[in-house]
Amino acid sequence: MKLNLSVYLVTDSTPAILKGRDLCAIVEQALKGGVTIVQYRDKKSDTGAQIETARKLHQITKAYGVPLLINDRVDIALAVGAEGVHLGQDDMAIEIAKKLLPENAIIGVTAASIGEAQKAIAAGANYLGIGTMFATPTKTNTKSIIGTAGTQAILDAISDTGCSVGTVSIGGINTSNVQRVIYQSRAPRKSLDGVAIVSAIMAADDPQAAAAEFARLVSSSPSSVWSQEALTVDTAALLKQVPQVIQEVVKAHPLVHNMINYVVANFVANVALSMGASPIMSLYGDEAVDLCKFDGALVINTGTLTSESIPNYLKALKAYNVRGNPVVYDPVGAAATGIRRGAVTQLMAGGYFDLIKGNEREICQVFGSSGVTQRGVDSGPSSLDSHGKARMARDLARREHTLVLLTGATDYLSDGERVVAVENGHELLGQVTGTGCAVGTVSGGYLTAHPKNKFLAVLAGLLMYEIAAENAASKDYVRGPGSFVPAFLDELYAIRQAALKGDHSWFAGRAKVHEINL
Repeated sequence: MKLNLSVYLVTDSTPAILKGRDLCAIVEQALKGGVTIVQYRDKKSDTGAQIETARKLHQITKAYGVPLLINDRVDIALAVGAEGVHLGQDDMAIEIAKKLLPENAIIGVTAASIGEAQKAIAAGANYLGIGTMFATPTKTNTKSIIGTAGTQAILDAISDTGCSVGTVSIGGINTSNVQRVIYQSRAPRKSLDGVAIVSAIMAADDPQAAAAEFARLVSSSPSSVWSQEALTVDTAALLKQVPQVIQEVVKAHPLVHNMINYVVANFVANVALSMGASPIMSLYGDEAVDLCKFDGALVINTGTLTSESIPNYLKALKAYNVRGNPVVYDPVGAAATGIRRGAVTQLMAGGYFDLIKGNEREICQVFGSSGVTQRGVDSGPSSLDSHGKARMARDLARREHTLVLLTGATDYLSDGERVVAVENGHELLGQVTGTGCAVGTVSGGYLTAHPKNKFLAVLAGLLMYEIAAENAASKDYVRGPGSFVPAFLDELYAIRQAALKGDHSWFAGRAKVHEINL
């Protein structure tokens, strides 16, 4: 019989979690809400007390037809007739547990690496508890925080074995991130079968309602899932749709909430206004709860970090994710300092990004490449050829199940399957502070106005932006960066006005886009 691991409850007997309530009563409420399997975990009570509690729990779980597993203690599982055990890496070896337990007993094993997962499968584990997903106060002796990328790597590796072992993720999972955990962790041939929840149910004021909400979320896709429509349309067909997308954006006048570095805020706001978006600049995370209700986009740009930046970014990210609105991440200077590298880790763990946009070294840092260095916010000399850049964009997009735009003299846009190279633009863009940052804001506006095909939306915004730059640079009076900026804003506005009239002549034959075959 296949285990239903979808909503896996792990108990916690600490006073801060129970808040004076009865553990068994909380578990029963959670079962009413839809919990599908229960693990009794108690590291502090003596054996007699654990047996008494486990026996009471087993009477309850049997009434709901749900298996009860005992954490670590094979002896207690045997004493109460529980359906199985869950073993950590430092607990009893699975081979010994199998000899002691009944033949049909369920044995789960914690795995934080590919090697641990493969070893557990070879020993006969029925399921794996993969994690720790995120840092959590309920379990402080974690070996490593592996996140969605580490979970995905384990799922991918064990799918090669052809084994149908069950899998759940554990660690810091709550209602605001559970859908993203399942969505972003999936490997090409294997997905998580469920999530293990501790305090988000055990400490909830209404455990039944909390469990029911997890059951609903686990069985549905996140609202931020981007369209796969682009995968079935060739590049030439996509380009034909660009003028229509631009017209949609101009008519929609989308709001873009910019949490952007103060050096470029004024320029970026002017770009947004010129191309037909409505910008608001706010670094205050608490404002996002209200701003996200306008159903615009959020842009997180880490150009000027302070000690207060990350908490504010995370608040805003959560608000926009819950609402299902697009979020753009621009990891400016990501490889320049230890603080910035740490910010990447926190933000990537903190929410879902519809687009990750950056130069070569920033994208390499987000991917987790070793030895990435950066002086200031510029990318510096390239270490990758065109195929290397395309592959980096594709691999990061594939891992995170999102869009990635690697910018430079040639831009590489990928959804994890296809990669297109965009060769439009002008060298003067690289001589003006904020032109790269503004691409994130432009993309946010386009993702908002054209959500049904996000790949096309970002491509259209990029082409509009870079063709405007080409038009500006061609003016006789443009002699350098100083004269380029006003001309560039004028050309963005000119395209906007043309789009309103349905005049697409500015685009005809201008796109320098080709697909990269990897």
